[in-house]
Amino acid sequence: MSVAIAMAATEIVNAVQKALDEDHNKKRGFTQTVDLAINLKDIDMNEPSNRIDEEIHLPAGRGEDAQVGVFGSGEMALNAKDVADAVFSPDDIEELADDPDKAKDIAETYDFFIAAAPLMPAIGKHLGRFLGPRGKMPSPVPPTVDIAEEVERLRHTSRVRSKSATTFHCRVGMETMNPEDIADNVSAILKVLEENLERGRNNINAIYVKTTMGKPVEVV
Repeated sequence: MSVAIAMAATEIVNAVQKALDEDHNKKRGFTQTVDLAINLKDIDMNEPSNRIDEEIHLPAGRGEDAQVGVFGSGEMALNAKDVADAVFSPDDIEELADDPDKAKDIAETYDFFIAAAPLMPAIGKHLGRFLGPRGKMPSPVPPTVDIAEEVERLRHTSRVRSKSATTFHCRVGMETMNPEDIADNVSAILKVLEENLERGRNNINAIYVKTTMGKPVEVV
């Protein structure tokens, strides 16, 4: 590991430790998530090609598994029942469209969705208005995919989505995790962002880490 990388990793760990201490993280009656907030600069976010929309694998996990729903039929649906948190059939798609409250509830409950590719047109038509604005349109996969592998991948994934804003946030863990693991997750997200931004790290103005209700701490 180079000196520069080691220093960066140390700075991230220090920021996470500070965000988790009592001065910045008053204990609540629930387990808080740890979020990363990123502020970009010198980039036109009104240009769709500049926006960030990534699903990034967290090497140390999310602290608790993401909830994954699957749209499928036949063998894919049968296999998904053993690994996914919910399985929706083709008939369910139209039924959900006729029950907006239930459709909204499902869109909020599950973190990610997977769908057999042939079902995507129907999902877009009937459920796009519920899933799209939340950034939760399903990842299309062939009906023969190893669904267990796909679900497992998403369970340890964080969605990083900027829309048109220069400031956005994403989940990097939970307060019960150790700071080093959270820092590893932060590093993984920053690596992907730097690879996708036109000027890399030079397009990042500031980075903060905080718990759900805690005070933000800048990563120097």
